[in-house]
Amino acid sequence: MALNQNPEQLARDNIDALLKATGWSVQDKNRFDPNDGSGQAVREYPTESGPADYVLFVDRMAVGIIEAKRESRGENLTVVEEQTDSYANAKLKWISNTEPLPFLYESTGVITRFTDRRDPKPRSREVFTFHRPETLKQWLEEGESLRARLHHIPLLNPEKRPARELGLRDCQETAISNLEASFKADKPRALIQMATGAGKTYTAITVMYRILKYAKGKRILFLVDTRNLGEQAEQEMLSFTPSDDNRKFTELYAVQRLKNASVPRDAQVCISTIQRMYSILKGEELDEVLEETNPWEQHTQPKEPAPVAYNPKVPIEFFDFIFIDECHRSIYNLWQQVLDYFDAYLIGLTATPDNRTFGFFKQNVVSEYTHEKAVADGVNVGNEIYYIDTAITKQGAELKAKQLIERREKKTRRKRWEEQDEDEVYSSKQLDRDIVNPSQIRTVIRAFRNSLPDLFPGREEVPKTLIFAKTDSHADDIIQTVREEFGEGNAFCKKVTYKAGQDKKDKDGNLIQKGEDPKSILSQFRNDYNPRIAVTVDMISTGTDVRPLECLLFMRDVKSRNYFEQMKGRGTRTLDYDDLRKVTPSAHSAKTHYVIVDAIGVTKSVKTSSQPIITKPSVPLKDLAMGVMMGASDTDTVSSLAGRLARLNNQLDDDDQERIKKAANGTDLTTITNSLFDAIDADKVETKALELAQQPVGADPGDDKRSEAQTQLVREAANVFNGELIELIDTIRREKEQKIDHDNLDEVIRAEWGKDSKENARKMIDEFADYIREHKDTIDALEIFYDQPHRRREITYSMIREVMEKLKADRPALSPFRIWNAYSQLDGYKGKHPINELTALVAVIRRVCSLDKSLSTYDATVRRNFQNWMLQRHAGAGEKFNEEQMHWLQMIRDHIISSFHIERDDLEMAPFDSKGGLGKMYQLFGVEMDQLIEEMNEELVA
Repeated sequence: MALNQNPEQLARDNIDALLKATGWSVQDKNRFDPNDGSGQAVREYPTESGPADYVLFVDRMAVGIIEAKRESRGENLTVVEEQTDSYANAKLKWISNTEPLPFLYESTGVITRFTDRRDPKPRSREVFTFHRPETLKQWLEEGESLRARLHHIPLLNPEKRPARELGLRDCQETAISNLEASFKADKPRALIQMATGAGKTYTAITVMYRILKYAKGKRILFLVDTRNLGEQAEQEMLSFTPSDDNRKFTELYAVQRLKNASVPRDAQVCISTIQRMYSILKGEELDEVLEETNPWEQHTQPKEPAPVAYNPKVPIEFFDFIFIDECHRSIYNLWQQVLDYFDAYLIGLTATPDNRTFGFFKQNVVSEYTHEKAVADGVNVGNEIYYIDTAITKQGAELKAKQLIERREKKTRRKRWEEQDEDEVYSSKQLDRDIVNPSQIRTVIRAFRNSLPDLFPGREEVPKTLIFAKTDSHADDIIQTVREEFGEGNAFCKKVTYKAGQDKKDKDGNLIQKGEDPKSILSQFRNDYNPRIAVTVDMISTGTDVRPLECLLFMRDVKSRNYFEQMKGRGTRTLDYDDLRKVTPSAHSAKTHYVIVDAIGVTKSVKTSSQPIITKPSVPLKDLAMGVMMGASDTDTVSSLAGRLARLNNQLDDDDQERIKKAANGTDLTTITNSLFDAIDADKVETKALELAQQPVGADPGDDKRSEAQTQLVREAANVFNGELIELIDTIRREKEQKIDHDNLDEVIRAEWGKDSKENARKMIDEFADYIREHKDTIDALEIFYDQPHRRREITYSMIREVMEKLKADRPALSPFRIWNAYSQLDGYKGKHPINELTALVAVIRRVCSLDKSLSTYDATVRRNFQNWMLQRHAGAGEKFNEEQMHWLQMIRDHIISSFHIERDDLEMAPFDSKGGLGKMYQLFGVEMDQLIEEMNEELVA
């Protein structure tokens, strides 16, 4: 029956379902009952412009319009905004509406766009579904919209005081000011890139406080991807005191960290892991273990996202703002649905964004504060690298036949001895996974111990050190070796990992060892003398603040550039002398740097950016499929093809599925996709490689056999492909999708008017020159420039403004920037752009009049002339200007750059007035003051 339904009616049915889910009573106009429910959506309601698809009523008052379109019109929804607007402005039958309706929607039942006409610059935005009737009622009662209230946020630092007086760093002040400007410009997404240790969370809380205080924000979500980060954020909010109020943030506003499926409506700031929020929206129970590790590390292979549906307990308008901590790793795939669900501003916080992060936040980077800049500012400390290489670490070793070999189960540590059947060579890659060589671990730890006098001269104790291990089993081996080699007890070296707190049980479930609380160990590592050394696999690669940490020992390699930077970030925190001595008594200064001890080659290995499964976004789907059919078996190609097919599979209807299955001789697209993923699965490749090498499980088949195994598996998966199938898939793909590329970022390579091509540049310049000549006798400034260069010192700001206004009135096409661009082409100019339109005008007038032989910005001309003038003044044997005098002359130079001329009266205005004004200049220069002013007016504009 649904197949025969026309597209318009199908869209109406979908819209009806969305409205009912969000609490609207959907009614026909002839059966309108304003008492039915808290809000009514009335179909085909009559207006003077014709029947509106839906009129929304709350408390018998019309508040909004919905313009319904069939699904295929999704790409053209913005085109029908005028139609929605006309209904909103029209008189409605049976009621006397005097004002246009404020809330406008366009919807296909799949895509919905919303405009709030109360906004300063109303702009439609895509929303997950419709807002509730109660929400629209509340918005009307509030009067101004949120976007209007954002303009009430005052400037952070209107008096231009040093940031430290506000309790902020310079980078934090910049981030806050730029983010609030982004809000006022109604940019829906913004990215704060700030080096580890620079205070991202503090910055975010400051913005939250100002949103709640000045813009009357309703509710804010601080989203993290591990419980550990959520706890840290909660602690920072508990200790935060705003600069303009002596009460704590949590005394002023209710803050709640979510620990179960309940989301309190009275909390103004909620802290949640993205895993928990996803489970809340899905209405599912959360396995709390998932909150211990960030999603970036959880999934070696992406799963198909289970779609989020509308949840009336947490409507889309529940949060006004979402701050996303460590956003570089939690905004993709499955988890992006949480962000897409809410009708909220999104603010990302990260130290290490990649191209996808920039793309997701629409390249709106409101803060770009790098580690290098943070080190230069003293916010972070830099590092030095110390290498430890051992023979086995580099080359591996060989197990000889006939010798007894100890075998150990990884989890239980149960041991047995067995005779080695044959000689077995193992590589360094197998160390601490398949093969454990205690000597290799001991040699590294001993070399580290022996090197400490060189690494940290004069220290009496081991500096706080974090060792990165490959696995839990590897970590336990390291801990035992460290304790032995340093001759210390259990307290000296401990494991710090989210699994540290788990109890150990035998196979029958009996308790073997009671786990120690990881938070307690971390607190000891941060604040106490012991442990001196901590070993971790997973917990404190990111987001854990251990300021006394001075040494990172890498005994595991890392292939992700972002992950490596985050791991290094554990050592970048600064610490003053007194606080460092509390845990490291023999320290003789504040923390000045940290040391990376590289025992595995981590600083030299090739790093890759974190990438989605589709690693070749620019290669057409058809080319990927043809390549795999013809024998390509590399992981990138196969992974990209499988990812594209998985994405396409979600868009197919039953007819499309059947067409593909027929072309594939009975194999459906899901099976094809899974076969491709299986063909590059590391475990399956390893099993196949052992089979080809005729070796037992646990042996090393070698990279050549692994490559051969993957080639065979891919060939088997690709047997289904033929030209007809690939052509069909590509045809369906073109029908179903458009490409949205978040990986390849654009850059401006040309910005100019359409006619500003090189062949027309000369014509435009000639036209401008003719205009200047025509008016040189009627406009004072042009007469001076053209015929009386000795009078250029007389040119004032108002005279240049007169030229600009006359030019705009007579020849608006000859704007100064257009002439500047034309000259740029002809002169091959690659320098800076003029600081404003007036200085551009002066620059091109000077070029037309041949005062400048090549294009130059006016400020560059003035600065160059100032430098030449100073060289002439100081060339003789006379008295030189002192430092205070030079400062005043530089202020005059800058005034001439912006105002073209300086007079005595100008010295009583900013910035001179704050420095003592006219009296101060006379005190500095005496009777020479007026002569200097006249001389600078002449020389600097020469």
